[in-house]
Formats: sequence, C-alpha cells, structure tokens
Amino acid sequence: MNQRSNLKRFSTCNSILCITLGSLLVFSLWFPAVVQPQTSLKKVRLALPTKSVSFLAFYVAHQKGFYRDEGIDLEPILMQPALASTAVITGDIDYNGAVTGVIGAAVRDRPMKAVLFTVARPLQYLMSKKDIKDPRELKGKKIAGSSPGGTVTFLTVLVLKRLGLDPERDVFLNPMGGTGASRLASLESGVVDAVILESPDNILAQQRGFHELIFFGDQIEFPQNGFGTSEKKIRGNPDEIFRMVRATLRGLMFIWDKKNNEQVLDVIMREMKPITRPMAVESLREVMRVITKDGSVKPDSIQVLIDLVRESTKVTRPVPVSQVTDFSFLERAQRELGLK
Repeated sequence: MNQRSNLKRFSTCNSILCITLGSLLVFSLWFPAVVQPQTSLKKVRLALPTKSVSFLAFYVAHQKGFYRDEGIDLEPILMQPALASTAVITGDIDYNGAVTGVIGAAVRDRPMKAVLFTVARPLQYLMSKKDIKDPRELKGKKIAGSSPGGTVTFLTVLVLKRLGLDPERDVFLNPMGGTGASRLASLESGVVDAVILESPDNILAQQRGFHELIFFGDQIEFPQNGFGTSEKKIRGNPDEIFRMVRATLRGLMFIWDKKNNEQVLDVIMREMKPITRPMAVESLREVMRVITKDGSVKPDSIQVLIDLVRESTKVTRPVPVSQVTDFSFLERAQRELGLK
C-alpha cells in the first residue's frame, strides 16, 4: 500500500514537473526577455570633450534607446580630444566624439578616420564684458579659450584672423581649459575680458549681463562634432561601427522631427541640469542652427579643418579629405533609413 502510494505520489509530482517545465518553455518562447535577460549588449565607450548641447544627437540616441536597439550599451566618457584619440588607438576607448581630435590625429599620420558628423558649424560664442561692443575692441584684451591645441582654441585663432586681428600680437589668448562654468567665472571675476562659451553657458552669461560679441557659426563652416575611430576597428569590427552610425543617425532624425520637440527638451533638461525649461528651449533653438540632418557635411568644410590643423602642427604636405574620413558606413545607414 505504501509502495503504491509512493509511486502514485511520484507520478503526480512527475506530471506536475512536466507541466511546469512545459509551461516555462512556452513562457520563455513568448517572453524571452523576461526569462532570459538580455546579456548580448556590448559595452562601447564614446569619449566626449565636454557636456554641451552640441552633442544632443548622442544624448537623444542614448536616452531613447537607439544604441540599445543596436545591441550597444553606450558609456559616454568625458575626455580631452587629443587624449581621446590616443585612447582610441590603444583600444582603451572605442570612439572619439570630437571629430576635430580625430582629424587632427589623422593629419599627423595617426591611423584614425571620422565616420559621421553631427554638427556642421561651431556652436561657440565669444562673450565679452559690457563695454566691448565690437570685435575690433578686443585688441589688447585677454580672452579665455579651451585647452591648448583644442578645437575651440583653433576656432578662436581662425575667427580672430578673419576679423582682422592677429591672435599672437593683438590679443592675449589664454587656453585655460576647464568647464564653461569656470571660464564664465573668470569673466565675472575680471581675470579676462572675454571668454569662449558653448550653449547653454552663453545663455547664463547673457542673463548675468555679458555681451554676445561673436557667434562662431556665423563666421565659419567647420564640422566640429560627430565621431571617428581607429583604422584597426574599421578593419576588425565594421558591423559595430555601422550600428553606432545608424543609431546616431536615428538620434538626428528624432531631433529634426518637430513632433518630438517636447521629448527632446526633456533630454536637454536631464543632460544639462540644472537648466530651466526656457533655457532648454533657447538651447534647442540654437543647436538647430548647426546640427546636420543626415550626418554629412561639405567636403570643403572638412578641408578647412584639415588645413587649420596642418598650419598649427607644421605639416607641410597636402592632406586630402579622403585620408581622414570613411563615409562608407554613413552612406549605407543613410540608404537604410531613407535619408539618401
């Protein structure tokens, strides 16, 4: 009796176990993300030189999950462009979001190429004391720029030349580096007479009574942001690069679609906090003046950047655009997303 009872209980338990396992199997087929958490995401590191609304395409693509859609767990890291290029070549970082650093490295024969551009014109402003109303009044004045050899320093030199000022004789250009907030503080304290700021720091400067003297985007067409990587990665992991490009392009498309304005403003407020909504609205208005629609820019504007780097680094040989860029990933993604 006991043996039959035990066998019966075993049979019952065995049946329940089969039913349970069967149910779990069906459940896992219909809801694989619940039973088997996604572990296929690849950690990818993207170096950005600063927190700025000019990198909005990356912020949007990150927060809206476009990189995750491509199997990428994106990790943005703040790093100076020159250091970032070195880190990309050594493999410590996957991509450099300051394409000026990428192209600067490529001009100096380092094995890197830019693959996508998110900004076609510089989103920098020369903010000055109230009593300086004209760029010519900068003669003999102190200007705080970015880090030595940085993009903003290059741009400032070029813009000053175009305005008829000698960057070495007419002004004291101090590439002090640091954040926009620290440069603004130097202007407020009277240490310098003018500073180079990005949005939304320029808006804060205006609110505190300082004068917008020059918008760099009006002076020069100069591709500033996007991303590039090493030639080694281009050869060894082209699929990842393509997925990075496609996700970033989706970010640009999302920004340009006006029905997404409120969501884009939310992204700006989360990334640039503390920032008020009116400031976010103004920052979005400003960035729409410079971002690309499809990740591409005019070759002539890339050549301007190349020649500026050549001049500053004493590279005498000519460097064509094709030596510093690889648009094959971008063109493929444009076709797939209906942008070309």
